[in-house]
Amino acid sequence: MTALAPSLSGFLREHLPTERRASQHTCEAYAQCFQLLLCFAANRLKITPALIEVEQLDASLVLTFLEYLEKKRGNSARTRNARLAAINAFFRFLEYRLPSCLDQSRRIHAIPMKKTDQTLVGYLTRDELQALLDAPDPGTPSGIRDRAMLHLTFAAGLRVSELIALRVNQIDRQTMSSVHIIGKGRRERILPLWKETGAALKMWLKVRPESAAPELFLNARTQAMTRSGFEYILEKHVAIAARKVPSIIGKRVSPHVLRHTCAMHTLQATRDIRKVSLWLGHASLQSTEVYLRADPTEKLEALAAMVPPALKPGRFRAPDKLLAMLTTVRRKPNYVE
Repeated sequence: MTALAPSLSGFLREHLPTERRASQHTCEAYAQCFQLLLCFAANRLKITPALIEVEQLDASLVLTFLEYLEKKRGNSARTRNARLAAINAFFRFLEYRLPSCLDQSRRIHAIPMKKTDQTLVGYLTRDELQALLDAPDPGTPSGIRDRAMLHLTFAAGLRVSELIALRVNQIDRQTMSSVHIIGKGRRERILPLWKETGAALKMWLKVRPESAAPELFLNARTQAMTRSGFEYILEKHVAIAARKVPSIIGKRVSPHVLRHTCAMHTLQATRDIRKVSLWLGHASLQSTEVYLRADPTEKLEALAAMVPPALKPGRFRAPDKLLAMLTTVRRKPNYVE
């Protein structure tokens, strides 16, 4: 193997988790990026991935790889930017270990990020949310678990990574009134829970099977719930909720939509974006401003406070001779001889 292998191994196994304290999700995403990059480079260079040299991963190849992601794999500009961010992080790591690649690294850093569309966030109305929360069957252990997960995800505005990583000891089991969350960027927050959410969690803890896994929510094999597992559960209950509230059919309900729903309902209840930011665990208000764009209430209040400009009355003028002739004919009185 070349010098690329130990450098990449040190980046993924030591630098990211130990020095940068990156989450497991970040490490896996970066590893997937380099798996795609090396397979693409090996196919283009007609060699095996183990024989690829660092110098061969130049700016030209990286640009071609990014173009391949968008055109061949159908990735969005946001995904393309995330792959480029991982490559940039690796070459920043290399700059202090392989000084010979400094110029190569700077050329890669010069590749610009693509601008992305800032679409409005999707969220559920109160009726749609209630139908989703009522979808699980409380007569079965799996239904009790699903109901507790859905209630907690919405009530605390959890990311799916926060939900599946939540441990039993992060719940106040004495009162079931709060939850301790370790979020993105190692930011911790403690949130109070509604009595309904606490009751749903209490019912799940009563039927939760014994397991060596410390995570709160387990799958059918009594192992920690996975991201794909929760996505499957959510999709199943969305289909059930659609029978009661058909409007949910036209929405793409992902786990993050429950977080958006929590944010939008909190904003509409408090009218305070700072409280929404604290509740969701955002690093800055800039991340929370997206909910202001999606909430029409603030805009309606601003519209009502403004005095609309008057419109000058006028008459329609025919734009061409044909319409002018028709207008003239219409105005002529009809005479009967």
